[in-house]
Amino acid sequence: MGASIAPEQVYWNRKVPLRYEAEIAVIGGGMAGVTAAVSAARTGAKVILIERFAVVGGNATTGGVGAFCGETAGQGQVFDEMIADLEKYHAVAPYVPYPKADHRLFNHTILAVVLQEMLLRHKVKLLLHTQFVDVSVNDDGVIKECIVCGKTGPEALRAKIYIDCTGEAQVAHMAGFSTLKGRSEDQVQLPMSMMFFIRHAEDEHAREEVPEGRFEAIRDKADLPMTSIWPNGPRGNAIKVKIPMFDATDTESMTAAEIRARRRMMEVLDYYQKVEKRKWLLDYCSPQIGIREGRRVVGDYVLALEDLRAGRKFDDAIARGVYYLDAHKPDDDKRTYMLGHHDLKVPPYQIPLRCLIAKDARNMMIAGRCMSAEQLALSSARVMTTCAMMGQAAGIAASLSIEMDCDPREIDPLLVRRTVERNGAKLDV
Repeated sequence: MGASIAPEQVYWNRKVPLRYEAEIAVIGGGMAGVTAAVSAARTGAKVILIERFAVVGGNATTGGVGAFCGETAGQGQVFDEMIADLEKYHAVAPYVPYPKADHRLFNHTILAVVLQEMLLRHKVKLLLHTQFVDVSVNDDGVIKECIVCGKTGPEALRAKIYIDCTGEAQVAHMAGFSTLKGRSEDQVQLPMSMMFFIRHAEDEHAREEVPEGRFEAIRDKADLPMTSIWPNGPRGNAIKVKIPMFDATDTESMTAAEIRARRRMMEVLDYYQKVEKRKWLLDYCSPQIGIREGRRVVGDYVLALEDLRAGRKFDDAIARGVYYLDAHKPDDDKRTYMLGHHDLKVPPYQIPLRCLIAKDARNMMIAGRCMSAEQLALSSARVMTTCAMMGQAAGIAASLSIEMDCDPREIDPLLVRRTVERNGAKLDV
């Protein structure tokens, strides 16, 4: 094959109104983004949160992933507040410590309301249906403004500190900061999963079947993709299907992933209806496929697989991970892993503050699955509980930067750690 031809370039410029100003701007309203925004706002900082969907919560809500993986106690005050609110709705399973239970189910629709109300209660300025577009960054790595676009059109946002919680490191990427993606040899990412939801028909004669010939028929269980079936309230289940070999950072690949995922949903549903004779009625499908990995920002420290295996401690620890290396093979759709099953377990380990500070930036932090980590280390650290700890720490560090009028890396990391621990995070390993 010959060399690829670079696409024609079109240059455009536009003056946009400086509509929003804040001390701290959090871009991306997933679990890390919400906890970052709330923890910063609790200190009195002026915080704005940008979210592209109609609800915050990311994979937990929009993605329909209604289970917290790992340990749910000792994650910090923001996560504790979230759990307490879910308990008031009777919308979360009783607490069982990890690893006796490796996940804790919750109602993902109720969680969307809980997170929204938390943000408003703590006076976070929330913009929904608002897409991050671009940044203005100077030669010293200082982000001056970012461009966002909602129903009003393109507008500018100016902040002193930015926290990239986009999952795909969109802010870092557009700023030209160093990022990593996928496996080192081929950039193939951890596989995605689609969540869909079914009801069990009460009427014995109720029928709702996939029409013959519309999708590829699966008639042997061995031909099913990796499929996990979870409880989802009375007469309901959540179904998760593995969708490998797509790129969460590429527009056309994400489009193809969504199309493939909904086709696989129909094929899996057809199998259970026709082969296993389950009286399943399709309730709904999550509006976005669940992403495990996009880009990862290169931080002042890159968390390594060996750090996890050794249960490593750091003086500047701000979060604690416990979950196993949930690294499904990215190039098949079966229940296979990149490592042998005996190699998946890791002891409790710490995540240093340096993993949340972008190496090339002066006023940008990161939290969530775009943290600075190797791919296999991320496969454990990316779960929502650990992302919540990282988000809380990033919000605390950002607010300390505002208070001290300095860049995040100029703060005494022990001060951040002590503040994180005072805010309920258990870091002991």
